[in-house]
Amino acid sequence: MIFMSTTQTALFVGLVLGIVATFGGFGSFLVVLVFGAIGLVVGRVMEGKLDLRSLTGQSSAKL
Repeated sequence: MIFMSTTQTALFVGLVLGIVATFGGFGSFLVVLVFGAIGLVVGRVMEGKLDLRSLTGQSSAKL
């Protein structure tokens, strides 16, 4: 399976956002940007690179 590097992924996202801003207007740009950020957070959580418990103040340690 071939994965893109972080630089390639960032370039791809930048190109998509540029196309949306050009043809869809500023409102569409913001919608795509918000959904992209949500997708990034979900992807990081699924990969185990982001622990939401640390953001919500819940600890994984058992008392």
